[in-house]
Amino acid sequence: MRDISFGLKKFRKATFILAALSFLTVTVSKAQDVVEGKTLFKSKCASCHALDHDATGPALTPKMNELEESFLIPWIRNNVELRASGNKQAIEAAKYSPSEMTAFPNLTDDQIKNIIAYAKVGEPKKQAEVGAAQATDEGVSGLSIAGVIAIILVAIVVLVVLGRAIKMLERLILEKQGIEVNEDENVSLVTGVKGLFKNKKFVFFTVLCLVIVLGSFGWMGMWETGVHTGYQPTQPIKFSHELHAGINQIDCQYCHTGAFKSKNSTIPSLNVCMNCHKNVQARTEDGAISPEIQKIYNALGYNPDTQTYDKTKEKPIEWVRVHNLPDFAYFNHSQHVVVGEQAIRKQAGINPKDPVCFACHGPVNTMEEVYQYSPLTMKWCINCHREADISNKKNDAFYANVIAAHEKIKKGEKITPALLGGLECGKCHY
Repeated sequence: MRDISFGLKKFRKATFILAALSFLTVTVSKAQDVVEGKTLFKSKCASCHALDHDATGPALTPKMNELEESFLIPWIRNNVELRASGNKQAIEAAKYSPSEMTAFPNLTDDQIKNIIAYAKVGEPKKQAEVGAAQATDEGVSGLSIAGVIAIILVAIVVLVVLGRAIKMLERLILEKQGIEVNEDENVSLVTGVKGLFKNKKFVFFTVLCLVIVLGSFGWMGMWETGVHTGYQPTQPIKFSHELHAGINQIDCQYCHTGAFKSKNSTIPSLNVCMNCHKNVQARTEDGAISPEIQKIYNALGYNPDTQTYDKTKEKPIEWVRVHNLPDFAYFNHSQHVVVGEQAIRKQAGINPKDPVCFACHGPVNTMEEVYQYSPLTMKWCINCHREADISNKKNDAFYANVIAAHEKIKKGEKITPALLGGLECGKCHY
C-alpha cells in the first residue's frame, strides 16, 4: 500500500508538470504558428484569395475549416500533380476558377500547416481611426485560450482527486496497523483558503501559471510592436479603389505614375482626377453633384456650372499616408515594379492580369477604402529577397550592367561607381 501511495504522489507531480508544459506549448506555439502563417499567406496566397470573401479563388476561412488537412497539404503544394494522380476531390476543386492555382513545391508541411492555422482563425474586421495606427490584434486564438483553461481545470481536478485518494489510502493503512485516525475537523472557508495559500505546491503552480500567461501576452505584444497591418485611416475624400481599380479597371499607374519611374509611387494631383470628373459627376437622385466629387471641385476652386477655376479658393487635399516605412529604410518602387516585376510575380503568385502592386499592397481592386495589407517588416522583405528567383534576368539592362561589371573585375579592367549605378539620384538624394 505504501508503494501505491508513493506511486500516486509521483503521478500527481508528473500531472502538474505536464499541465504547465502543455500550457506553455499551446499558448506560445499556437501564436507562433498563426504569425508565421499570416506572413506566408500574405506573400503566397493573398493575391488570389481572401479570408472572408471569394476572389480569384474561394474564401479561405470557410474552406480551411471544411476540408481535411490531408487533402489541403498536397493541394497547396502542387495541385496540378494532385489532379494528375486522379484525385477526384482535386479535380472537382479545380473547376472553381479557370485560372490555374500556383504550385508551391518549396513549402514544407509545417509551413503549409501554419497557413492553414492562420486561415482558420482569420483576423478581426478592420476599423478606421483618424490619423492613428490601428494594428490588428493577433493575440491568442479563442480556441487556444479555451484549451489552456481546460488543461488547467483538469489538472486542478486531478490534483484534488489524487490528494483525496492518497489521504484515504494512508488512513486505511494506518487503521490496518491499529493506529487510531482522527477525523479532520470542519474548518471555515477563510481558514481553508489561508491554508491553501500556505501550501507551497499550490502557490508555485499559481505563480507559474501567472508567469506563463503574462509572459505569453507580453511576448505577443512586443512581437506586434510597430507592425501596422490593417492600418486604415479615415481619408478626407472617400475614394473607392474597388470602384476605380476594380469595377472601372483603371490601371494603378494611371494615378500613381511615380511607381514606374521613381522611388515613390506618388499621390495623384487633383488634375488627374479632373481628367474624368470634369464630366463624370455621379449626381444624386435630386440632381446634386456627389458630395465626394464636390470636395475635389472645392479644393480646386472649380465651378462646374461655368467650368472655370478660382485660384483664390484653391487648397490642398490632406490625404493621410497609409504605408509608412522607418526613416532608415530605403525602398524604390521603380526597381521593384519594373526591374523585379517578373521575379515578384512568380514569387507572390500574382495573376498575369493583375498588377504587380498586389504583391505588397494586396488586392487593392477589392478595397472600398485602402488599408495596409502587408506587415512591411524587415523579416517580410528579407523572406521575399531570399526566395525570389532572378536567374532569368540576364537580358535585363540592370542585371546586364552588373554582369558586365563583374566581367571587368575578372579581367582587372577599370570599374567606376557609375557603371554600378552610382549616378542614380536615389544614391545621394534620399
